[in-house]
Parts: sequence; structure tokens; C-alpha cells
Amino acid sequence: MLKIAFIAHDRKKDEMVNFVTAYEHVFVGHKLYSTGTTGQRIMAGTNLEIHRFMSGPLGGDQQIGALVAQNEMDLIIFLRDPLMAQPHEPDINALLRLCDVQGIPLATNVATAEILVKALDRGDFAWRQLVHKYKPGTDGTDSES
Repeated sequence: MLKIAFIAHDRKKDEMVNFVTAYEHVFVGHKLYSTGTTGQRIMAGTNLEIHRFMSGPLGGDQQIGALVAQNEMDLIIFLRDPLMAQPHEPDINALLRLCDVQGIPLATNVATAEILVKALDRGDFAWRQLVHKYKPGTDGTDSES
């Protein structure tokens, strides 16, 4: 079971709901997270259960970023609106940077999201299970002990 987050800017929410609906069968059985309204919209359009954080501008991006910083997120689909200025742009940039630091796969458009979800469906994310298995302090193999 992987931890997957969905984030979508206002003008991308319909696109996100359509995308998640199309791949609902892939997301079943994973632990799903989202920012507030995006998660509400996905749950209304699917049978998926999603842990919802606050709205992005109110701190939801940062809440997901906290999980990324702890390497507790496995995949993020963040449908960004590149043509609209966002008041919380520093939070968005921080989340993108954290994904790069932790090596968390991140899609910012549907084309990339589809490639990642097809990889997820094929089982290509098994390496993320190893990240969690050998995380210091989780199984007694912490090298600092």
C-alpha cells in the first residue's frame, strides 16, 4: 500500500476528478491524501476514501509537504495551473523542492500523471516499499544504534 496525494488548482479540479475516476481501479487499496476541496470533489465523483488536509492556500500544501519531508509520501499528483498566479506560490515551490530532495515522484500535469499511474499499476513502485522497510528506526536496523 502506497501513500498517494492529490492536489489541484481551481481550474484543474475537474481534470483531476476525471483523471482519478478513470484510474480509480488503480488507486483502490492505497492510502490516499488530498488538499481540502480537491479531495472532497474526488470523493464525490468516486468510491475512494481520501484523508483530506486543509485547502492548499490555507496550509494543505504544507501539510502534505510535512509528510514528504519525513519521506512518508510515495507519489504526488499535483495538477498545477501554470497560467494563473497563485497567492501561496512559496508553499508550492517548497513542496516541489521537498519532492526533489526526497526523490518522491511528482506529476504536475495529466500526461506525466498518466505515465506514473500506469507504472503504479504495473508494480513499478515496489522500490518505495523498500524505502519504508529500511527507514532508520522502523525495523531495528538503524545504523546509529
